[in-house]
Amino acid sequence: MKLLKDILYKVNISAVSGPTTVDVTALCFDSRQVAAGTAFFAIKGTQTDGHQYIQTAIEKGARVIIAEQLPADLTADITYVTTANAAAALAIAAANFYDNPSEKIKLIGVTGTNGKTTTATLLFQLFTKLGYQTGLLSTVQNQIGDEIIPSTHTTPDPVQLNRLLNLMVDKGCTHVCMEVSSHAIHQNRIAGLHFTGGIFTNITHDHLDYHGTFEEYLRVKKSFFDHLPSAAFALSNIDDKRGRVMLQNTKATAKTYSIRTIADFKAKLIENGFDGLLMNVDGIDIHFRMIGLFNAYNLLAVYAAAVLCGEDKMQVLQQLSNLKGAEGRFDFIRSATNKIIGIVDYAHTPDALDNVITTINAIRGGNEQLITVVGCGGDRDKTKRPIMAEIACKGSTKIILTSDNPRSEDPNAILQEMQAGVLPSRRRDVLTITDRKEAIRTACSLAQPNDIILVAGKGHEKYQEINGVKNHFDDKEILLEMLKEQ
Repeated sequence: MKLLKDILYKVNISAVSGPTTVDVTALCFDSRQVAAGTAFFAIKGTQTDGHQYIQTAIEKGARVIIAEQLPADLTADITYVTTANAAAALAIAAANFYDNPSEKIKLIGVTGTNGKTTTATLLFQLFTKLGYQTGLLSTVQNQIGDEIIPSTHTTPDPVQLNRLLNLMVDKGCTHVCMEVSSHAIHQNRIAGLHFTGGIFTNITHDHLDYHGTFEEYLRVKKSFFDHLPSAAFALSNIDDKRGRVMLQNTKATAKTYSIRTIADFKAKLIENGFDGLLMNVDGIDIHFRMIGLFNAYNLLAVYAAAVLCGEDKMQVLQQLSNLKGAEGRFDFIRSATNKIIGIVDYAHTPDALDNVITTINAIRGGNEQLITVVGCGGDRDKTKRPIMAEIACKGSTKIILTSDNPRSEDPNAILQEMQAGVLPSRRRDVLTITDRKEAIRTACSLAQPNDIILVAGKGHEKYQEINGVKNHFDDKEILLEMLKEQ
């Protein structure tokens, strides 16, 4: 419980009607969850406008209303607070309500199109190995030490986020690593948080269904670094052509990492195989268990961030060399009987799929087939669907187009849009199988000894969402089952 005046510290307020000394028991932006003593934030969302539910919130016990526009008739004994941005107000208020937990830890945010989950997970694993009690906020899961808390969004809503950070502080966490999505930045979910550092991995075609244009997507990502405090570090991958743009105007200490050019943190890729990576990092040769050029960048980013947090270089490299990364990211299995290699990866953007396929082709000897199973999610950016199919065609021996998470869309309509990207010269090598389990089964039946099967798009997910229902579905589980039958 907190006094309203304490919760509103640093919130941009236009006007207040009523006392600010009232007790607030909870913060809420969903009228269905309002209880007695709640402060209700009326937020204009993409699907609905919270201003429509102000009266409902009051009837359910809300004592305080924070809104961008007040209703025509004000209810007696209710405090009304007007603000220009209710979403930002909620985030700052949530931080205050939970005693600003981000100021009591080293909070590192990771943003970019690809690599966020792996980089955040590696940071979590690394700081844990270095002896710190560490927290993780990621797409795959939220974690406090050994305790796993299921994740529903890449970045939680501000109330849940600050509640989790406060719980992490209570449980002794000194370091927290979190993914920062473009949606979270745009929706002000991270407003009010104090970051020790921010990492930029890369930026490619994604989320245009939400942001509208690539330029807007880029602007939103950059705004994360624009708002970092002067005491923080801003670490950027300058091998990405927008890497230096991210550092423009930041007040934080700007640092760079690279494999191709001169940077503050430099690495050279020496060997890349299914047994791992051999790299030279800041002049030191070291072997890592992870696979692929994209993971070389992830490892370098983690190394650099740890050093910027004051850790010893050699200890960091020694611990990093044994880490495996995140579930569902280049998740590698090998059939004991026929040596067929199965790879499950979350690649659901054109760039991510291209990275995975390029990595596999760089490693394989040339005689093995690469059979790629891939789909595209429903109710998401439609422009990438033919591009995904085209990338799969260019880099794979055989391609099976299948359903991903169709959500409210017709899966066959999604596949038809993907088929537009199939190269005419490759049509005979492409199968379209709507049922994802049957598609994986077919890939396994087509595979010969030593061939490689890539199942892309869902990675760590343990469900398939069809018409609003999430049914159990695990790509890796099914792939293992089908390979045993071979």
